[in-house]
Amino acid sequence: MFKRLIYLFLVLPMACIDPYQVQVPEGEQLLTVEGMIHSGPGPHAITLTRSATYGSIFEGLVRPETGATVVVRDNEGVVTFLAESAEARGSYFTPSGFRAQVGKSYTLQIQTSDGKVYTSFPEQVESVPEISAVSLQTLTIPVEGQEIPRSGIQLIAEIDDPADQDNFYFWKNGPAVYILETRPDLFTIRPSDANPNRTPAPKPCCVVCFRNEISNNQSLFVSNDDNFNGLTTRIPVSFIEDDGLRFVNRYRIDLKQYSISADAYRFLRLVKQQAEISGSIFDPPPATIRGNLISLDNPDEVVLGYFIAAGETSRRVYISKDDLTFKQNKAIIPDDCREISGASVDPPSDWGN
Repeated sequence: MFKRLIYLFLVLPMACIDPYQVQVPEGEQLLTVEGMIHSGPGPHAITLTRSATYGSIFEGLVRPETGATVVVRDNEGVVTFLAESAEARGSYFTPSGFRAQVGKSYTLQIQTSDGKVYTSFPEQVESVPEISAVSLQTLTIPVEGQEIPRSGIQLIAEIDDPADQDNFYFWKNGPAVYILETRPDLFTIRPSDANPNRTPAPKPCCVVCFRNEISNNQSLFVSNDDNFNGLTTRIPVSFIEDDGLRFVNRYRIDLKQYSISADAYRFLRLVKQQAEISGSIFDPPPATIRGNLISLDNPDEVVLGYFIAAGETSRRVYISKDDLTFKQNKAIIPDDCREISGASVDPPSDWGN
């Protein structure tokens, strides 16, 4: 019996199993359009990419759509050509002096390098009220398994909503700049074959720089005036996370407020809801959210994204380290602050404004 078992074990590894070849069709690469034009100063950007659907060997890969002809046409027939950036391929920019005009409607038209033509539905630019005031609130967000929570500053805008129209709002963080403090005295030379140990090499300069950044919101901030039409209201419009660097000294940001169309609001609200799905088994599955763009060659083709035309207003906000009621531990950068991307020892010309 024992000999039979040994024989069986010797034979089994020699058995051949032919692999089953699964043929998965490559998914269609979808055109995605992201960006807006508005009544504020430009240039304004429209970004075109291609993303593969489920089943493609390129699934999850996003590639810029380069070499396209991109124009914006208003309701009076005036055409504005957008130029592709040499540094950011797939991003197309309006001329620097272009501004959308309140009351006009605009259509985005795209012809890709392979001759396919896409267009948006017209979007009308609505007037937007000013931001009367901005207040600050420190937020902390508990993190499972960590003693120190995430934290940051929430901006709360005060607006006087017009009573004579239905308003749909969208807020974005504009350019920001802050005083960056580093520790060049702690700089060390990285190990190498010739010198396997880190060697202290303190630098004499520089400790303080001004760093520029775009602080993108991690959530969409949109609202309509159903509950405050014609009233003064205060509403959260932005969250800026404390990374241990931004609020060590002084931080400045331009808060952008847009008046968008009802259709654009519904699109952004759906995107927000889908992005904030908690992930339980009771949540609805993610769905493709159709925007306002179509293919003129194939009306059944799915085009992702939304072309927005909006009225814009902005308000500059300064945040002092003393405005925070909770701060993250100061992050240490052991180098000359000028070595950090976006940093310079020279303050912006409008730093005090």
